[in-house]
Formats: sequence, structure tokens, C-alpha cells
Amino acid sequence: MTLPRRHVLQLGLAGLTLPPLAACTTMTPPTPGLHAQAADVQVLVRARLRYWLYLPRAVTTEPTRRWPLMFFLHGSGERGKDLQAVRVHGPLKTLDRQDDFPFIVVGPQLEPGTAWDAHLLHALLQHLLPTLPADPDRVVCTGLSMGGFGTWAWAAEYPRDLAAIAPICGYGDEDRVEALKDMPVWAFHGDADDAVPIGPHRALIAALRAAGGQPRFTEYPGVGHDSWTRAYDTPELLRWLLAQRRR
Repeated sequence: MTLPRRHVLQLGLAGLTLPPLAACTTMTPPTPGLHAQAADVQVLVRARLRYWLYLPRAVTTEPTRRWPLMFFLHGSGERGKDLQAVRVHGPLKTLDRQDDFPFIVVGPQLEPGTAWDAHLLHALLQHLLPTLPADPDRVVCTGLSMGGFGTWAWAAEYPRDLAAIAPICGYGDEDRVEALKDMPVWAFHGDADDAVPIGPHRALIAALRAAGGQPRFTEYPGVGHDSWTRAYDTPELLRWLLAQRRR
């Protein structure tokens, strides 16, 4: 069977199962009066995700090979119904001029007005792994701006999904960095970014280091929000991502 190297798929995710809850706070026995209550609930959702899928040329000539898998999460400006928008920046743009990219690449697109959801990204990965010649121990994620936030969020929620992350001009939750202390991280940000200020990203990196992590953090002096062009044009970044394997 001949596999196209770049094509579009649609995915319907039905009956998404969220991770087990560590504990559930139950209601106190009903008694007269006003009582504060709390409950943890799980919700099953159905979602359709449009995405680009790139397969290296050699998948047809090396049928037993398992390839590293890269997820690319776009920024807020690329949300919508036109999947071509996802190819404006990042690895999918690179594919227009590099026909031998050494990853399988997945580039999903958000609907207008939505944000990246770690549970849906986890579900998409679980759907794809049995259908692609991908190495489950070499799954990486990178994203810019809103996609940078999504990259941090996915890694914090499902650290066993990913071998490494490369978030650009987007930060995560300092209170959740403990989950990432063993994950290879290379983050990027321009110090003149007035759309997503660099301060919270610096603080997050500091918190991760304090938790025992060893993230790399590249700051671009005088660069505004578009730090992704320089980051993705850094040859060492691709080599670094290729070298990562889930620990």
C-alpha cells in the first residue's frame, strides 16, 4: 500500500475516558440547613479534530521502522475551519521546503473560540498510536503562543504521553511543575514580547528547576511575540527532539 506523505484526516472521538480520580469527596449525609459540598465528576465527550498528518517518504521502503512522532500546536490566530492556516508557522511550514523531515508530524486545528485541551490531545494520541508506524517512547510536542500554553498543559496532565516538549512564547502552571521534573524541556521566548510577557515563563522555568528539573530556556533579546521563527530555524532544536526518548 502506498501511503501519502502529507494528507488530511478527520477524527471523531467518542466516549473519551478521563483518567481515574485519585479521590472523590462525597456529600455529607443530608441534614437540615445549608452545607458546603464538593464532588469530583467525570464527563464523556465527543469531539471532532481536523489535523494534518505527515509521513516520511521512507515509511513505504522501511515498513518495520518505528518513527518519532511530533505534535505541533498552533497559536490562536490559526484557529478556524481552514486547515491551511495551520501550515503558516512551525514544522508544517518547514515541510514545504524539507521533503525528508525525520518525524511523523501531527498538526491538529482548534475550532474558533476554543483552546487546547490536554484530555483531547491525549485521546488523539491514543487513537493514532495503533494506526501509525510511530514509536510510543519518542512522542514530542511543540507549540507556539496558545500552542505553547497547550504544550505545557498536556505535559503536566499526561507526563507519560510525551518524551519531551518545546513550548514557545507560552507558559504553564507553576503549581504543576513537579510532574515535569524528569521531562526534557527546551522552552523559548522573546524578552520584548508584549502579547505573552516573558516574566511568567521565566518564573515557571525557575519553579521547574527548583523542583529538580533541568529545562533549557532560550531568551531572544529584543524579540517580540514572534520568537517561533528563530526557534524553529534552530537546527539544534530538531536534533535535540530527535534524541529524546521517554524515560
